[in-house]
Amino acid sequence: MKKFKNISTKTILLLGGLVIGLTGCSDDDDTSVNDGEVTSQFLKMDLNQFKKEDAGVFMQAFYWDVEPIGDWYNVINEKIEDYAAAGVNRIWLPAPGKGASGSFSMGYDPMDYFDVGEFSQRGDENVETRFGSREELESLIEKSHANGIGVIADIVMGHNSGGGLQDNPLRPGDTEVFSLFNEANGNASGKFNRSYEHFHPNDIHANDEQALFFEKTDLCHDQPYVQDWLWKRDDSVAEFYKSLGFDGWRFDYVKSFAPKWVTEWNNKVGGFSVGENFDGNQDVLKDWVDASGSPAFDFACFYRLDETLDRAQDLTALGDADNMLRKLDPDMAVTFVANHDTEKDENEDNRISYAKKLLAYSYILTHDGYPTIFYLDYEAFRDQLKTLIEIYNTLAVGDVEVIEASKDEYIMKRSGSGDNPGLILYMNISGQTKTRTVKTNWANRTLVDYTDNSRATPTTDGEGNALLQAPAGGYAIWSVTK
Repeated sequence: MKKFKNISTKTILLLGGLVIGLTGCSDDDDTSVNDGEVTSQFLKMDLNQFKKEDAGVFMQAFYWDVEPIGDWYNVINEKIEDYAAAGVNRIWLPAPGKGASGSFSMGYDPMDYFDVGEFSQRGDENVETRFGSREELESLIEKSHANGIGVIADIVMGHNSGGGLQDNPLRPGDTEVFSLFNEANGNASGKFNRSYEHFHPNDIHANDEQALFFEKTDLCHDQPYVQDWLWKRDDSVAEFYKSLGFDGWRFDYVKSFAPKWVTEWNNKVGGFSVGENFDGNQDVLKDWVDASGSPAFDFACFYRLDETLDRAQDLTALGDADNMLRKLDPDMAVTFVANHDTEKDENEDNRISYAKKLLAYSYILTHDGYPTIFYLDYEAFRDQLKTLIEIYNTLAVGDVEVIEASKDEYIMKRSGSGDNPGLILYMNISGQTKTRTVKTNWANRTLVDYTDNSRATPTTDGEGNALLQAPAGGYAIWSVTK
C-alpha cells in the first residue's frame, strides 16, 4: 500500500477536488446549458425519500500494514458513527487470528485461529495482534452493531504459517516442513492442533487440484479433522468467530481450495460472504459464484476500470456486453476500486491512479452490484464519496442502459422505479467540458447534477431530450429537480 510518506492527507484531498473540479473550454462546450446560473443546491430533491430498503455499501476498514500497531480496532471504533451516517452497512476487518509475524502480521500468515489477541505465542510477551486485543475487537463489533453496521471477518483457510519443523514422509527428498501446530509451536490456544497429515501431500491425495498458495503448508480440506475444526464443530473456528459477533465472511484467495468448502461453511454458520477470486476473467468469476453460492469481488470490473481510465484512456470497453461479473450476475458482484493488495507499493502498474479514483467510484456507485469503499480512499475523498454513496443508496435503481461509450465519454441511464426517477451518469476523461444531447426518461423537467460538479440546469423537451454536460476529467450525475 502507498504510505504517502511525502504527501499529506490534505494534499490528497486537494488533488481529489482538482480531479473533479476542472472545467475546460473547447469547441464541445455549450454555454447555453448554463443559462440562468441557478444555484443547483436549491433545486435538488430530498433524496431521503428514495432510500432503498437494502441501502448500504461495504467498507474495507483497513489497508496494508495499518498503523498504529496494536491500536487499529480503536481507530476504526472512532469512525463507526461517521460510516453509519455516510451509508455504510458492513465493514470488513482483517483476519482476526494470530499470524506467524506476531504484532507485525496483517493476518494472512495464519497460525492460531483462536488467538484473537489474548495469548502469548512462542515466548512473545505481547498478546495483542497487530490490530489490538480481543476486548477491543469485541468493543468494535458491539459499537458497529449498535449503529446498524455488520462486521465481516477475513477468513484465510487455504494455508498456514509459523508451525514447528517436522518430517513429512510423503514428500520424497524434501521432507522437512513447518507443519506442527500445538501449544508449544504457534498454537497457544490448544485448539485445532495440526500436523503434516493435515496439509499436502497426505494419505488422501497429493493435492486438491486447486492452485497452491504456500505449497508446503497448503491445508487439506478433504481431511475430516480439518473440516471439523474449521466449520463443523460447535467450537469450530467459524462458530468461535460467530460468537465474537462477526456477521459474515470474506474468504481469502479462494483459488487455493474448492468452492464447495465455502458452500459448506456458509451452510453451517450462515451470514453474508464474499470470495476473493483474484481473476480478471468474468466467466471464471461467474463459474465460482455458481459453484460456491457466494458473491465474489468483481475483479473483472476492477480491471476494466483500470484499463479504460488509466492504461488505454479510452472508455469504449465500458460499453461492452458481459465483460464484468456485475453484467453477468449483479446480485453476486461485489464491486471495488481499490483494496489492500492493489494499493501495495509493488503494484504501481496494477491499480487505478488517484487522479482517476473518483471517476471509478462514480461508476461503481451508480451501477448495479454491491460497491466497496477502500479505507484510504474514503479518508482522501470523504465528501465526494459521501455524496456518491447517498446517490447509490437512493437514485441508483432500475435497469441499466448504456447510452454512449466512446473514447472520452461514457453515459449510462438507470430507469428508476415507481416514484424514484433514477439517474444518468455522464463520465468525461477528456481535457475539456463535454456536452451531449441525451434522451432521458423525464419529459418537460428541469435537471440538476446531484454531485455539484456541473452547475448547469438543463430542461428536457416533451420527448425527454436534454443537453447534458460533464466537466473535464470528471463526471456528473443527473436527475430531476424537486
